[in-house]
Formats: sequence, C-alpha cells, structure tokens
Amino acid sequence: MALDYRRHPSGLRQPVHSRLLTGLLVSAALLQARALEAEQIPVRFKEGTVHGFLVLRTQQGETLAAGDLIQVIRGDRLISELVFHFKDGSVDDEITIFSQRDHFRLLSSHHVQKGPAFPHPMDVSIDGSTGEVQVRSTENGKDKVQTKHLDLPPDLANGLILTILKNIRPDTPETKLSYLVAAPKPRLVKLTITPHGEDTLTTAGSPHRATHYVVKVELGGVAGVVAPLIGKQPQDTHVWILGGKAPAFVKMEGPLYQGAPIWRIELTSPVWQQSQHSGNLSLPHAAPGLMSGAAVLRP
Repeated sequence: MALDYRRHPSGLRQPVHSRLLTGLLVSAALLQARALEAEQIPVRFKEGTVHGFLVLRTQQGETLAAGDLIQVIRGDRLISELVFHFKDGSVDDEITIFSQRDHFRLLSSHHVQKGPAFPHPMDVSIDGSTGEVQVRSTENGKDKVQTKHLDLPPDLANGLILTILKNIRPDTPETKLSYLVAAPKPRLVKLTITPHGEDTLTTAGSPHRATHYVVKVELGGVAGVVAPLIGKQPQDTHVWILGGKAPAFVKMEGPLYQGAPIWRIELTSPVWQQSQHSGNLSLPHAAPGLMSGAAVLRP
C-alpha cells in the first residue's frame, strides 16, 4: 500500500495515517477525565436475603462449574458472595459489600480467581471508602503484590453490575458505569450498557420475555484508541434480565477474564436423589434462581 507523506514542521516527512493516529491519541488522553464521570443508578428494587443456584457452561453446553449466589443483610449493608467451583478444582469467588439507600454504592469487594481454569490467577481487594486497591498475582512463578490509591467514583460497579441491571429501566437507551480492572495494573474504565430488544424463554411451558443487554468495556485514553487496532479490545458481555414486579437475572454470556473464551452462566434447578423416605414418588424440580432474583456477572 502506498503511503501519503507530508512534510512535518521539523523538516522530516511523516505518513498521513501516522499523523492522524497521533492526533487521536492526544485527543483521547485529553478526554479521558470526562469519560470517567460518574452516573449513579437509583435504587428501584432493593436486594435481600437470597441463595440462588447457577451453572457455568461452555457455548457447546459442557458443564464447567457449579455456582452459588448467597446474599445476607447486615444492618444497612448487604453482603453478596458469588462463587463457582470448577470440576478441575478451580475457584472463582467474589464477595461484595454494598449499601442501597437511594443509590447503589460499593463499600468493598474481594475477588479471587485461582486454579487451572485461570492462566493468570489473581486476588483483588477494593476498599470503596479509602480508595485502596490491592492486587495479588503470580508472575513467572513469583508472588506479586500491587497496592494503589485511586479516586474511586461513586458509580463503581465491581460486583454490582447485574444488581444494577435489574434497576435500569428497559427503555433507557444507554447507561454508563465505572469499573476497576486489575490487569496489567489497576485502572478505571467505563462500561456502556445498551438494551438490544427482548428474547423469549419458558418456565414449565409458560412464556416470559427477557431484556437482552450488551455490556461493552470502554478502555478510554490512549489504550482505548490502540486496543481495537491491535486486537486487544475486550469482548462484549451479554446479559438477559426478566422484567416485571421483581426483575431477575436469567442468563449471561461473556468472558470471565481478559482473553477468556465465551462462557455461559444460567440458573439451574436442584436434582433430587431418591431416598428411603421418598418411595417411588417423582419429586419435582424447582427454579429457585428465578424466584429469588439471583444475579451474576463477570465483564
């Protein structure tokens, strides 16, 4: 491909596309602060005590892990733990503490990913009140600890994305939230959430409509401009939320870490084992996830 060269004030000649890229990088750096403005979501549906059952599968339907969502209320705080136990012994465990007065506010988050399923194990702690972020990781067989103080915005959504999704009105054209990513170093990014119509599901033969949301990561700054050019733009996450009087999580498809394959998280039902007390009765299955409004997300 022939390049169009023009003379630079220094006397050297630069390719036009190179100069345009330089301009984009400078503009992105100047606009990064504006991109991270906070947009808190008002509380429409308060969370409560929950134990939901989830399953993590590949897109081909292979079961990878069993999941539990456990939420309890402690005073004016809600403690939520979302944990997946993989067949290969890996664990993905996230504990989130948040308040839900007028708006959702993250107080603390502790997220651990370890085991063969995660090529880069991590242990990330966020203190929403002090802004301290600690990342423990393993690099070349050695433990590495990074501690950083950040000016965390009030709309920080780590561990809260699906809770927030249940509180977004389906006719809202776009919602932006702040999110902290840990690799390669702690930094804030923006999540853009947009509705993409409705899809139909059934429970016991009864049809329901769920809103399909797409969650896109906006890196911002120089990284946001360069990432698509070098194939490093994070993949989108797709989430389905059942509406109505008590909105509930139904399904999520997306990566659990940067560069991960697309996996699917869904509600699951207990499978009863016959006992000496059950005789030959056919015991019913249940769908506690829908009843309890279980929620989960790993963007």
